[in-house]
Amino acid sequence: MTRELHLGGFLIASPVTHSHAAWRHPGSETDYFGPDYYHRVGRILERGLFDFAFFADLLAAPIRFGADQTEPLRRGTQAAATIDPSLVAASIAAVTTHLGVAVTKSATYFHPYEVARLFGSLDHLTRGRIAWNIVTSLSQAEAQNFGFDQHVAHDERYARAEEFVQTAVKLWSSWDEDAVVADKGTGVWADPTKVRAVDHEGEYYRTRGPLNQPRSPQHRPVLIQAGSSSRGKDFAARWAEAIFEIDPTPEGRRAYYDDVKSRADNHGRNPDHVKIFPSFIPFIGETESIAREKQAFHNELADPVSGLITLSVHTDHDFSGYDLDAPLEDVQVSGTQGLFDVARRLSERDELTLRDIGRLYAEGVLLPQFVGTASDVADQIEESFTGGEADGFIVSTAQSPGTFNDFVDQVVPELQRRGLFRREYRGRTLREHLGLGHPTDDLPADVRGEGRVPLAG
Repeated sequence: MTRELHLGGFLIASPVTHSHAAWRHPGSETDYFGPDYYHRVGRILERGLFDFAFFADLLAAPIRFGADQTEPLRRGTQAAATIDPSLVAASIAAVTTHLGVAVTKSATYFHPYEVARLFGSLDHLTRGRIAWNIVTSLSQAEAQNFGFDQHVAHDERYARAEEFVQTAVKLWSSWDEDAVVADKGTGVWADPTKVRAVDHEGEYYRTRGPLNQPRSPQHRPVLIQAGSSSRGKDFAARWAEAIFEIDPTPEGRRAYYDDVKSRADNHGRNPDHVKIFPSFIPFIGETESIAREKQAFHNELADPVSGLITLSVHTDHDFSGYDLDAPLEDVQVSGTQGLFDVARRLSERDELTLRDIGRLYAEGVLLPQFVGTASDVADQIEESFTGGEADGFIVSTAQSPGTFNDFVDQVVPELQRRGLFRREYRGRTLREHLGLGHPTDDLPADVRGEGRVPLAG
């Protein structure tokens, strides 16, 4: 069978996603806190046969830049105002039939039982279309919102996340698929021999279990991650079935792809079941010059200080006191190390100042921009897909939902004509859309079969 690419649509339940200019764009919607906007986006993505809508999330207002929320609020930067994406996911699923929904939830500031129950519930309510984007959180501000003075150190966050996911897998496996009998005649609702305790006692978490809900349609949600540091990539290769990536350079994307696939193989996993999704922002026009005009108009709305505010959030490092016209300094960051490495690499390669990096961050958090006619954009996608950079792509917007509409109406038919993309959904669950294996088979080799502790008493 010909290899086909996969597509996701990037969202944050807020006015700002990657582009800090999008909310200012005359063509963008403005009601980011009601259901109609998200219903409309979900229907557009499903019309385009996308695998899923992907919701990023942060758990704190952006206060790292200058230790003050004034400018983030005034400029409307990323995470200045958001709503809970798990609730948005349920709302989108109610008006779609096939589209998957990926929801971000922290493995640092919640408990495995809570998260396992949430995503099991969402998998039931969506009939098997949910994914969990596993994050370890970024900043001290998030820690303080949950009652801690300091954010957990980078490597310890991943150690906690390792146990967190393993515990959640045990909970999702605590019911056999056929445990529910529902025999009205005998009065037996569930077979208790097919429901097991977990009795997990680890370094960071304890839970007895079992989960108090039957096994969900996918057994567990599709697991997504975005590890970019060495430790993060290893965690992603060990657990994730889809990986969200940001790198504006083809060589960077190829290196990431090869590295993560190799790491997945080392964990005893099938590398083909670890789908890597770089992200980009498309600018599509009837002619290349029209597309370039759209790009220029958008990028002129991008404010470098807004970008630096979000860079400060992502790295958990305050860039407010640095010289904007000096090169980006090599500083120690405690947040997302991989993105900062990309920014530093671009700064060194292209002799960029901190102001330049701020502008790139405001234009799209370092995402590449694919520009041209529908055929031109399809060429760029095909080159990346066939060049060993990607299994699929996360499409982000320059205006919303207009960018999604343009992509679905113009680029998707071109990808279909080339035989690169599906013409219909072939299954109902997100796991089926992505062509993944059995949930147990897609786990790391050393944890397959978790969750088979007999239920006491």
